[in-house]
Amino acid sequence: MLANVLLVIWHQVRYPDRITLIRGNHESRQITQVYGFYDECLRKYCSANVWRYCTDVFDYLSLSALIENKIFSVHGGLSPAISTLDQIRTIDRKQEVPHDGAMCDLLWSDPEDIVEGWGLSPRGAGFLFGGSVVSSFNHANNIDYICRAHQLVMEGYKWMFNNQIVTVWSAPNYCYRCGNVAAILELDEDLEKQFRVFDAAPQDLRGTPAKKPAPDYFL
Repeated sequence: MLANVLLVIWHQVRYPDRITLIRGNHESRQITQVYGFYDECLRKYCSANVWRYCTDVFDYLSLSALIENKIFSVHGGLSPAISTLDQIRTIDRKQEVPHDGAMCDLLWSDPEDIVEGWGLSPRGAGFLFGGSVVSSFNHANNIDYICRAHQLVMEGYKWMFNNQIVTVWSAPNYCYRCGNVAAILELDEDLEKQFRVFDAAPQDLRGTPAKKPAPDYFL
C-alpha cells in the first residue's frame, strides 16, 4: 500500500502536466488508521513520520478533475450543496476530510438506481443520489458524463442513468476474495472511450494481505 502511494506521488511530481491525482475517501488521517496504512508505515519505518508526511500530501490533492470541459471526474459523487463546478473550486481542500458537507460528499457519495433525488447513505457519510440529480448537474455544467470510482463493480465498469455516469473500478479480485475483474478508462484526443478490462495477477506472482479487511469495509 505504501509503495503504491509513494509511486503515484512520484509520478505526479515527475510529470505534473500529465498526471492529476484525485483525493478519495481513504486519503484521510482517520481512514488510514483504520484500514492498515498507518500500521504499515509504522512497521516499515518504526515511526509515524512517513504516515504524517503522506497524509499532509493528501490534504493538497485535487477533489475532482475536468477533462476537456466535458467529463467530470470525482472519486465518490455529487453533493446537495453543489450545483456548479465553480462551487467546487471555492472549497478549501487543504484539510482533513470533514464528516459532512460538500467536500465529504464528493469523496463519499454514491449513485443509486432506486433513489429519486437524494437519500441517506448506508456508509454514514455522503449521500445516495438518483438519475435526476445527475441529469441536472450534467446539464447545468454542460458536461457529457461523470466518471467516478468508490464502489466495487464486478465487471470492472458500470454505466448508469442512460450513460450519464460511469463507475470505474481498478482493483481486481478486491481484498483477495471478491472475484471481480477491474477496468481502466482510456480516452483519445477526441474523447472516444475504451475500457481496458483485466484480471488479478496469478496467486504465485503476488503477496498475501497483511490482515483481513474490517468486516464493515463494504458499507
